[in-house]
Amino acid sequence: MDRERVVAIAGNPNVGKSTVFNNLTNLHQHTGNWPGKTVVNATGYCSTEKFSYKMVDIPGTYSLMAHSAEEEVARDFICFGDADAVVVVCDATCLERNLNLVLQTMEITGSVIVCVNLLDEAAKKGIHIDLDALSKELGVPVIGMVARDGKGIDELLDTLDDMMDSERITVKAVAVCYADDGRRMYDSDGRYRICYPDAVEQAIAILEPAAEAVLEETALQYEKCRIGQRKLKGPGPRWLALKLLDYDSALDEGVRTYLQKDICQELPVREALPRAEKLLAQAGLDQKRLEEEIVSSVMATAEEISRAAVANEKERSDLKDRKIDHILTGKWLGYPIMAVLLMVILWLTITGANYPSQMLSKALFWVQDRLTEFFRYMGAPVWLHGMLVLGVYRVLAWVVSVMLPPMAIFFPLFTLLEDVGYLPRIAYNLDKPFKKCCACGKQALTLCMGFGCNAAGVTGCRIIDSPRERLIAILTNSLVPCNGRFPTLIAIITMFFIGTSKGAGTSLLSALLLTLFIMLGVGMTFFVSWLLSRTILKGVPSSFTLELPPYRRPQFGKVIVRSIFDRTLFVLGRAVMVAAPAGLFIWAAANIFVGDQSLLNYCAAMLDPFARLFGLDGVILIAFILGLPANEIVVPIIIMAYMAQGSILEMDSLTEMRNLFVSHGWTWVTAVCTMLFSLMHWPCSTTLLTIKKETGSWKWTFTALVIPTLAGMVLCFIVAQTAYLFM
Repeated sequence: MDRERVVAIAGNPNVGKSTVFNNLTNLHQHTGNWPGKTVVNATGYCSTEKFSYKMVDIPGTYSLMAHSAEEEVARDFICFGDADAVVVVCDATCLERNLNLVLQTMEITGSVIVCVNLLDEAAKKGIHIDLDALSKELGVPVIGMVARDGKGIDELLDTLDDMMDSERITVKAVAVCYADDGRRMYDSDGRYRICYPDAVEQAIAILEPAAEAVLEETALQYEKCRIGQRKLKGPGPRWLALKLLDYDSALDEGVRTYLQKDICQELPVREALPRAEKLLAQAGLDQKRLEEEIVSSVMATAEEISRAAVANEKERSDLKDRKIDHILTGKWLGYPIMAVLLMVILWLTITGANYPSQMLSKALFWVQDRLTEFFRYMGAPVWLHGMLVLGVYRVLAWVVSVMLPPMAIFFPLFTLLEDVGYLPRIAYNLDKPFKKCCACGKQALTLCMGFGCNAAGVTGCRIIDSPRERLIAILTNSLVPCNGRFPTLIAIITMFFIGTSKGAGTSLLSALLLTLFIMLGVGMTFFVSWLLSRTILKGVPSSFTLELPPYRRPQFGKVIVRSIFDRTLFVLGRAVMVAAPAGLFIWAAANIFVGDQSLLNYCAAMLDPFARLFGLDGVILIAFILGLPANEIVVPIIIMAYMAQGSILEMDSLTEMRNLFVSHGWTWVTAVCTMLFSLMHWPCSTTLLTIKKETGSWKWTFTALVIPTLAGMVLCFIVAQTAYLFM
């Protein structure tokens, strides 16, 4: 078998690019329905009888003109990643728009294979694509695919083998000509393009030989110092000439790094560039108009090719989707539908998680009893049993039993909305309010991710291009409750506002109140984003391209597998990592005595006067402080402190828990303030470490800790002091 070939897999968001990648490599990358899902290059491997391939799933992007982080990463890998071929995946239902990326990629490299995916969806909409005609128009191989069913994968591998076989390559790829009108003709090297006199084309004609001379000289130098290794690959002279005219500082640095020289300072380019720029200036083409000319020429070429290869039986094949969008993204119904869907998801989560959580809790505490018997049998010291079993294991048992069942329900439901195509509609609906806050509409997506885990929401902020807006999204992500805070909110709602009786009506009312609290968190996210954008993070909101993909039938099996393994177990594993040492610390605090009371109760007594200003007490506040590693252990710590026990306890029912809380002075004011503080307080340790990693700054990490804490304290203070006036 020959050396390993590198193949880049490119494409717009939502075209099935990562599905193609997964089918080729048997990996399971997360496929999200929003721009910038892949913010780093995922790598996998596959092989045929002829070649071994390294597949690189580059970020989903609409263009290579690098107006965003995704576009820059994609462009740089295609230009400088030494890929032997680029597979561009397109959506058959909107081929013309996808051809924009195809044409730009073909300008960089001729080793391109076009995969037209979602042919089944196109057929349903009455769209028929002549793949042979499309291949002839583009001058590169075209493969028809239904990637979700694995159709077309074998043909793609065969085509890759043919392309890697140098004796069988016969590329006549089309190139864009940058002008208003023209005709096709073949040039001397067998390629054909649309050519005619024009200022931009004339400028390219001046620069292209100079760029080619520099590339040839660099290639010779590369081969001399790297004998036996691969030859220099990278952008062709025509594309490089165009980019010298349409200057991009980030690209200029990439070219300099790749070629190990400043191409603008090379003699051929230094002589040709001023002449080309003068020609453009005489034609009245400044930087902005030049970019507009480039974009319009690419789109005009894509439109011409699409007309030759695409036939549409229906005048508006997307009419059904647009009718649904008119309701789901409408001015009057869009927001209420979002709230109702959220409430339904929460209701299903609350109702469905009750029994599994109880069963899991009983099983884990049964294991605890067996561990206790084992320690007694081994004659282990009491303190060792307390540390490991009553401390570490019992906290882990609480976290797993409380966290796993809701996540196992919430994440698949959330992923289902994503798979159907509703998540981008949520971003569309929330784009306008975020713009009014001078933030980015993509923050709506990171906000939604925060419902599952704030740390995941913070990581998802990478999809926001503007550093200012990305920082706003990171700092405000913890204002929406993560999955770990739901048990506390649900328990308090049930005990003090709904009642402990069981039934569909009770769980539905719990979901309604929980939804109202979550909407309060979303409202605070808007307010704090607005405040930050007018104070320490001033700026103008940026625009972004958001595609509303077609509605698709969800793949229930893949949704369940992906949400369980990629999300639920991942988040649970992180929680367990921090909960274990937290259990040890909490046990020590509850068993080390200062005078006649434990260190835990001693600290709680010290904090009590301060906590009562906010409608809390010292025990509640110390529980939140010790709950920094994992929000799930807040309620168990409160129970432990109230019962003066040295280990976390399990209450048999919410009625017993309510009686315990009331006997220690809880009122409806305490319940409301505890819920508000649970909704808005410092992020967990995992989220804080993620913020440090994403921002690279302890200053912003501390700011992310202070903002939700101050918001929670202010709200609790207002509610508590107002209530005390009327009590």
